[in-house]
Amino acid sequence: MIGRTGLPWSTSGMVPAQHRAGTLPPVSDLINVVRGFLMGSADIVPGVSGGTVALVLGIYERLVHSIRTGAAALGALLRGRWGEGKDRLAEVEWRFLIPLLTGILIALITLAAFISRMLDEYPQRTAAVFFGLIAGSIFIAWRLVGRWDTFRVAIAAVVTAAAFVLLGLRSGEVAEPASWAFFGAGMIAIVAMILPGVSGSFILLMIGMYEAVLDAVNERDLAVLAVFAVGAVIGLASFSTLLDRLLRDHHDTVMASLIGLMAGSLRVLWPWPDGTDSAALAAPVDWVLPGALALAGLATVVAIGAVSRHTAHADSRRETA
Repeated sequence: MIGRTGLPWSTSGMVPAQHRAGTLPPVSDLINVVRGFLMGSADIVPGVSGGTVALVLGIYERLVHSIRTGAAALGALLRGRWGEGKDRLAEVEWRFLIPLLTGILIALITLAAFISRMLDEYPQRTAAVFFGLIAGSIFIAWRLVGRWDTFRVAIAAVVTAAAFVLLGLRSGEVAEPASWAFFGAGMIAIVAMILPGVSGSFILLMIGMYEAVLDAVNERDLAVLAVFAVGAVIGLASFSTLLDRLLRDHHDTVMASLIGLMAGSLRVLWPWPDGTDSAALAAPVDWVLPGALALAGLATVVAIGAVSRHTAHADSRRETA
């Protein structure tokens, strides 16, 4: 059976056939590192989600299922069910997850300071690029819905409106947050990071923890990062099972909701939050360049999506040959 993302799935509908047949060639590991790097780069920016990148790259449902399998293994081990936990661990696509996580960590470590500087020095242009990336991602996600009907259109519209309102809420930064605050921030932010359209970084900004977490990354504060990571693991384990089931049983409705989340999140990245008065229009760089950057971001995502679909279909043909 061919999944929504175009990947060949097993009869259970979940495990890609090429991964059951044997190990992947080394080039696939490098590709997954690059995929992870792109996801990690997106997660650093408030308003952009690594889940959106995974959706565009065609690995979103596979990623959610892999996380759910790992969460089930962790749960079994914590309950003392060693045999079940060992069996579950053997089902995890480690050859997919480890390179992906490696790429994410490389991005977080190497790009945190750079992206922070870009947001500070070129906020309008940076926002315009990511605005275009999210707009292109909506186009990609729209194609993944098998059948649009009145209900799913209504779901997308309601979620768009709710996200637009909620993402307008901001909070002041927490001064010298305690360890439990980093733990809670990790639980909340990781759930947002896996959802297309919901930025973990922006959630941290809303609860006043963005600068504290970014400082911990830049300063290599391993103790704080470990607490944050534990919260993230627990939050991800708690949420991934539900999301995996929803994607399996209500795929089109879930995708319509995710499209709404991405559309609503465009509010955060609007390059001209204060509008464009006549003086701004008189200076072309204030609106022409950001507009061009947004279009370039949109075109890039659409092109990546086309390549991903072509690659997935080619893999499918090889499997069925």
